[in-house]
Amino acid sequence: MPATLVGDHGETATARTLRLSAPDLGPALAGQHIDVRLTAPDGYTAQRSYSLSSAAGADPIEVTVERFADGEVSPYLVDDLEIGDAIEVRGPVGGWLVWRPEPDSRPVQLIAGGSGVAPLMAMLRTRAATGSRVPFRLLYGVTDPDRVYYAEELADLVERGGVPVAVRYSRRVPEGSTATPGRIGRADLGALILPPEADPSVFVCGPTGFVEAVADALVALGHPEHRIRTERFGPTG
Repeated sequence: MPATLVGDHGETATARTLRLSAPDLGPALAGQHIDVRLTAPDGYTAQRSYSLSSAAGADPIEVTVERFADGEVSPYLVDDLEIGDAIEVRGPVGGWLVWRPEPDSRPVQLIAGGSGVAPLMAMLRTRAATGSRVPFRLLYGVTDPDRVYYAEELADLVERGGVPVAVRYSRRVPEGSTATPGRIGRADLGALILPPEADPSVFVCGPTGFVEAVADALVALGHPEHRIRTERFGPTG
């Protein structure tokens, strides 16, 4: 079905958030994704999946696209798609990495690697939009400060939304920080996330290696496997 670009915002030097009007698209749940299809003048098509970062039921919807140099779809979406241009979308898709704002929901721990923060941002925005009081936390791993998505909004969540957000930098820390760069490991998980005795629902999204390492560490720390929901992704050539 058609979707029209009605707004955009640069997240980083290589990532762009697209606001899409897609009136025929059904209302989405927090954590779902859409498929985007592009068609070249010669009829060749390419299709990729992108997580929705907008709150459940939002209209327009939002996706954040990271440009991959050898990609068929992401360079066009990041660099060339203009306001008013139309693309094709399908969805919303997915029922596993989904959070619903129910009054008796258990606490929620979000753990993101890189652009994997996008569907988790949809959960945070849904919490805010519905006025939910369910406790949330976010642990976010990125390479350096220039790669953080939604930086201002995350800071606002800490200040006004009551959501603790911890960012771990694997290569370069912010100027003036005394922290040591490093990947999110078991020690970080033990210190920075909700403990197993809080019985949280844990959502993990990011590159395959990141997700597998985090999921294994969570189980080792005592989090039940059935409370951990994961989603892996990677660039497609």
